[in-house]
Amino acid sequence: MNERQPVRRPGGRSARVAAEVHRAVTDLISERGYGNFTVGEIAARAGVADSSVYRRWGNLEALLSEVALTRLNARSPMPDTGSLAGDLRTYAANVAREITGPDGLAVVRLAVALSSEGRQGERAGDDVRDERMRQLQAMLDRARERGEHAPDALNVLDHVLAPMYIRVLFGIVPLTPEYVDGLVDRLL
Repeated sequence: MNERQPVRRPGGRSARVAAEVHRAVTDLISERGYGNFTVGEIAARAGVADSSVYRRWGNLEALLSEVALTRLNARSPMPDTGSLAGDLRTYAANVAREITGPDGLAVVRLAVALSSEGRQGERAGDDVRDERMRQLQAMLDRARERGEHAPDALNVLDHVLAPMYIRVLFGIVPLTPEYVDGLVDRLL
């Protein structure tokens, strides 16, 4: 007997459901803050059943971690300008644009909140941080392969990313291009 297996299309219904659920999460965080909504509210806003959310993500922390990771990866691609200074300036400008955009603060708050919500939330927060560090490390390794002196990833985090995140969290915006370039210049 030849049973047919369902074919998953990356751009099909599954992708649309994921996009709607991600949007619902981001909107709810923007409106209410972390921890002030349920999977049921996410599902209702996304127009899907609760069971669909649980089946795909398992729990709220896994969903929130995926949302944060997806936002970080989609909006801050790793540049390759041919120089470390160019890469860092472009990357920092992308991050500044990402975290000051329409739902940027919500994603920043989500990443912060995840890391303080029990063991499962801590793992989700670790996943977000580890992905950001992996991206930075790849950029820095590429610079070293070109023969450039590159700082370690934690220095980039401390001297470039952290000041931008702190300013956004405390409402000290805009992050001007001059400010962002100055952070990179001081690091280098």
